[in-house]
Amino acid sequence: MPGELLIPILVPLGLFAMIFGIVYIKNRERMAMIERGMDPRSYKPQPAPWQNLKWGLLLIGAGLGLFVAYLLDRTVFSTTRDENEAIYFGLIAVFGGFGLVLSYVIEKKELYNNRDKE
Repeated sequence: MPGELLIPILVPLGLFAMIFGIVYIKNRERMAMIERGMDPRSYKPQPAPWQNLKWGLLLIGAGLGLFVAYLLDRTVFSTTRDENEAIYFGLIAVFGGFGLVLSYVIEKKELYNNRDKE
């Protein structure tokens, strides 16, 4: 009963707090730039060159982990149908981690190749 009453109150309050926090932090950032003599309108965030590779490999790893967990759940662990939630979370984390490690290896290899060319 108390949860049913609190959810309609806390969700809008949390949403408002999140939006207010984002606007407040952006405003403070702009004020700090003005205090340092910078023009906030001319500031553009710098692109991260390997960000797409990192996200792509993370999502591929998480999807592969979810697929492997599904296959294991339907074949190897088919006798215990209701107790296999942990395998999904575990394999998503493991394969997502493998994707991030692979991204790191590719970035490091490319960095050293570019350094040797110079």
